[in-house]
Amino acid sequence: MRLTVLAAALSIAAPVAAFAGPASNAVKFFYVPEVKFEADAKYRDRFTEPVTKLFALNDQAAKNLPDEVPCIDFAPGLDAQDYDEKTVAKTLKLAETLDGDSAEVTATFNLFPEGDDSKREMVWSLRKIDGQWKIADITSKTSGWTLSALECLAGQAPE
Repeated sequence: MRLTVLAAALSIAAPVAAFAGPASNAVKFFYVPEVKFEADAKYRDRFTEPVTKLFALNDQAAKNLPDEVPCIDFAPGLDAQDYDEKTVAKTLKLAETLDGDSAEVTATFNLFPEGDDSKREMVWSLRKIDGQWKIADITSKTSGWTLSALECLAGQAPE
């Protein structure tokens, strides 16, 4: 009897475990146990083009104009500046779709315990490079923007 219950439980759990995998883990890193700022230089090895170009421009803007806000003045993975860390961790759900060496991970979560405007849906595009999932782009389904499409004019030299 116990084996039957265990087998049934494992058969139900197995598809869920297969649904979230290494690509999801690459995204989950930025949400829990604490939210991390994607543009931070110490996480740069987790990304690839086209967003690395934007990050380089953001770094250049911060260096050239230290008294001004650089190009990325919010947490791209949250589509926000303000959030409640516990609420993000508690409500985070990841859904992964794979296509060979490409993946999309959709992260849904709330920024705060209350308020309809705190719901977020973010789509992370990843590519497998040398066996590691790297983030190529982040899209906010909530607000309709894509990170690689954001302009960073402050980091560019005048023409």
